Amino acid sequence: MHPRILRPRPVRVLPVLAAVLVLVAVAACSGASSATGAATATGAATATGGAAPSGDPSRDKLAQVLARGTLVLWTDFDYAPQSFVVKDATRAASTKCQPNQKTAPEVSGYDAETGKLVAAELGVEPCFVTAPFDSVIAGGWGDHWDVAWGSGAITASRLKSLYVTQPYYSTPANFFVAASSTVTDPKQLSGKKIGACAGCTHEAYLRGTLSLPGVTLTSLVTNPQIVTYNNEPPGLADVAAGKIDAFLCSEPVGQGVIKKGVALKELTPPAFFTMKTGYLDRSLSLAPGPFIGRINAVIKGLHESGKLKALSIQFFGTDYATPAASFDLSAVGQTVP
Repeated sequence: MHPRILRPRPVRVLPVLAAVLVLVAVAACSGASSATGAATATGAATATGGAAPSGDPSRDKLAQVLARGTLVLWTDFDYAPQSFVVKDATRAASTKCQPNQKTAPEVSGYDAETGKLVAAELGVEPCFVTAPFDSVIAGGWGDHWDVAWGSGAITASRLKSLYVTQPYYSTPANFFVAASSTVTDPKQLSGKKIGACAGCTHEAYLRGTLSLPGVTLTSLVTNPQIVTYNNEPPGLADVAAGKIDAFLCSEPVGQGVIKKGVALKELTPPAFFTMKTGYLDRSLSLAPGPFIGRINAVIKGLHESGKLKALSIQFFGTDYATPAASFDLSAVGQTVP
């Protein structure tokens, strides 16, 4: 996930609901003028090139979400500090979330809190589900969730099955070696055993197959002996134990493991940077334009208000949000009907 998976990675569960309110109630819930500068629903649709919202929950994704009163968010429940289940949390009282969906107090982390901020701007309740990450990037969600903020990157291959939103943060991908290692430069890892999450952007980079829209990539290592893992922490632990020479992953993931006491050190420069985005299903059965336009307006407003920067500092100890604020989403060539 996250850096993130381009092919299977085990775990998780799902679902969703749908309700209908009269059009006037939908308009009242829309929160069209937001404190963070979110555009009106009509203006947001124009920003994406899509049609204006119909106000019909059976035809329009934005209208469905507003009528239902919940924003169903996919995230990983075991990916701290990006997302995690809050121990001993009390389920929100009088929640609209389904029994198999977690409520706002039960989930936290940078990804989860981003979803909560967006839901607040829409005037709806955030509800959280999880499922295997490969089912997220494959598309065909069947309306089981509305949008996924799971530290997923904007890549050329994922644009085939997913719409992407304005990025909410950007992270470097770095090589991590044992704290006792004499390696000081990634180039010294050429020909060495290097770990990466199976099927993710990091494995693709090591294999020379990664394509990031608008980015020219340079390989820092040649002929690596690639060792893949379903999850990053076991691979990073193997580096510390001397079983492999290095591990390539998103900087906050490696730093998070170091903070837990694993004896590693980070090498510079980074191998590459990725823009982390929200994912929406291209096979969505309802009109996506107004919904995506509204989300993009909200994310831009959250950047402008400094709320995403504050969240980044809270959960990562550094500002990963600001570089994403200036990203030109039109550069990816995405057309939203």
